[in-house]
Amino acid sequence: MLSQLAIRDIVLIDKLDLNFREGLSVLTGETGAGKSILLDAFALALGGRGDGRLVRHGEAQGAVTAVFDIGLDHPARALAAQADLDTEGDLILRRIQMADGRTRAFVNDQPVGVQVLRAIGLALVEIHGQHDDRALADPGTHRAILDAFGGLHGPLAQVGEAAKRVRAARTNLAEHRARVEAARKEVDFLRHAVDELEALDPKAGEETALAERRTVMQQGEKVARELNEAIEASGGPGVAHLSAALRKLERRAGQLPALVEPCVAALDAALTALDEAHSVLDAALREAEFDPRELERVEERLFALRAASRKYDVPVDDLAALRERYASDVAVIDAGEEALGGLEQTLATAETAYAKAATKLTDGRRKAAKALDAAVKGELPPLKLERARFITEIATDPESRDPAGYDRVEFWAQTNPGTRPGPMMKVASGGELSRFMLALKVVLADKGSAPTLIFDEIDTGVGGAVADAIGARLGRLATRVQVVAVTHAPQVAARAETHFLIAKDPVKGSDRVATRVASLAAPARREEIARMLAGATVTDEARAAAARLLLAADA
Repeated sequence: MLSQLAIRDIVLIDKLDLNFREGLSVLTGETGAGKSILLDAFALALGGRGDGRLVRHGEAQGAVTAVFDIGLDHPARALAAQADLDTEGDLILRRIQMADGRTRAFVNDQPVGVQVLRAIGLALVEIHGQHDDRALADPGTHRAILDAFGGLHGPLAQVGEAAKRVRAARTNLAEHRARVEAARKEVDFLRHAVDELEALDPKAGEETALAERRTVMQQGEKVARELNEAIEASGGPGVAHLSAALRKLERRAGQLPALVEPCVAALDAALTALDEAHSVLDAALREAEFDPRELERVEERLFALRAASRKYDVPVDDLAALRERYASDVAVIDAGEEALGGLEQTLATAETAYAKAATKLTDGRRKAAKALDAAVKGELPPLKLERARFITEIATDPESRDPAGYDRVEFWAQTNPGTRPGPMMKVASGGELSRFMLALKVVLADKGSAPTLIFDEIDTGVGGAVADAIGARLGRLATRVQVVAVTHAPQVAARAETHFLIAKDPVKGSDRVATRVASLAAPARREEIARMLAGATVTDEARAAAARLLLAADA
């Protein structure tokens, strides 16, 4: 509930601090005393539109602070938490209005945007007046109000989940269909590429190996000549002479071993090395020999590989991987065509489930609408709307699907028999609309209402019996939520637990006036209600009537 309201330098208010309690509080006073100023200041703290003209003349800025004592599970705390705000203790909304039109907003002394302040303010307070454009007067809220009244949160959640599944299935199908369509445009190319690359059968490292082999064959003729000369040298007459000399020395080794054996060993090593060199040279000569047809085959293979490399714009060594990727793409396309049917079936199943849940929700809404219409109807006769009808109009369009179902809900009214029903905001006059709003709020008080309700002169233009009925309903409403009413009706004022008197008083030492608000105790309260009954001159009869009203309200 609203526990404190502090206003500084707003129009005629220089300094004002009000403490509120649970139940029904009323604000009364002469016309022009500043009731509208107080409500405008309060609306500013709730995120209402700023205006530099609200700042008291001669001041650079004004400020309004509203303190709320609410439960830990209240939606306003969740909104604050979503904005990364501290939510410990009371929730304190503050707005600073600059004279140049700029404003600054704070929640629990942390700066916020006006949109955040307004969202939190709407969760905390509903303001109702003859020309109110918020809360129940907004057709966009009527569906949620009906769902809250009918206790349809479960079916509504089921429809929301079903809508998510439909949306996900539709997205998956659309994305897959787009991929398949794009792939279809390339499938002929992909199939041809796979066939061509499979016929070519490229292998990693093949280009390097072929290029090296071609180089060897191209240089082989020149190298073979030198190899032959080396072979002749390594196996010529000199080798035979060395072998003969070695044999002779071996025969003499026994005569002078110390001298001959090292020589024998050296000649033997030399002959062994020459024999190994001859073998290597012979092998190299065989390698250098080639078949011209093999060179032609190698060059043709290199040409084919490099042509494919240019065609597909990848290195030759990547052709094998490209073939595998293209083959995989073709397989995906083929599988994708088959998967389309499965995704289409998934979407159809999801849409059927949504339709079932939405139809169930529509049935629940129609049942709840009848109960709501009957409940509001019961509140209308005492408000002098006994000939009027309240109608919950439900328009169902199965093609208009959203997470809240098929239905568009709007509160209608028929103010007199024989007249055409229509949207409540268009059909009802200002006074009728206020009374319709009050009847609705009485019926909906325990159905997710904001914890604080403000009623601004909803009793304007009504007689004593209607004013008494309005007071009775505000009193009933105040047993479940906090109610603050700006009123000119003594029947309403008499039912309040807290009574504030708004007045304009001269400021001492200046020629200006300031708005003051005082909380009235019992004697002063009776005097104010007597003034509301009698007008400018308060008579003993008016005082007696005021006393009777207070006594009746306490009964």
